[in-house]
Amino acid sequence: MKNISRFLLPFLLLGLMSCANEYSKGQQGALIGAGSGAIIGQAIGRNKEATLIGVAVGTLLGYIVGNEMDKYDRLQLNHAYEFGPSGQSTAWRNPDNGKSYEVIPQQAYVQPSQPDKPCRRAEILATIDGRTEKTYTTACRNNAGNWELQN
Repeated sequence: MKNISRFLLPFLLLGLMSCANEYSKGQQGALIGAGSGAIIGQAIGRNKEATLIGVAVGTLLGYIVGNEMDKYDRLQLNHAYEFGPSGQSTAWRNPDNGKSYEVIPQQAYVQPSQPDKPCRRAEILATIDGRTEKTYTTACRNNAGNWELQN
């Protein structure tokens, strides 16, 4: 039975991640963290207790990482995608947590398969606890007309 559960866990995790767009970033992080924690816990401890501890720790850490940008920051990011001039920086500092972000959106484009949904790529510089991290992301308009980050 143990061999079957080890074999099925990655497929279960992939199935859950495929419907992750229905969840918030915090929930997605918790889901991925739980699955990763279970695998790591099982690999290290090779028993149920280690697996459960891995799930608990992975869920907590995944949620924290996934929920790093709070609602205020998501609103500011949406504003940068909507109104930010291409190639020009839009920056803000979250008054509640002190984290700062700089977003440089690029020119909007459409994919031939979805001509009614414009997309924009952007460079994001996030400064958290004095460390600056650079990432690139793409957002496209959803059916409601809001910018939605793509995976």
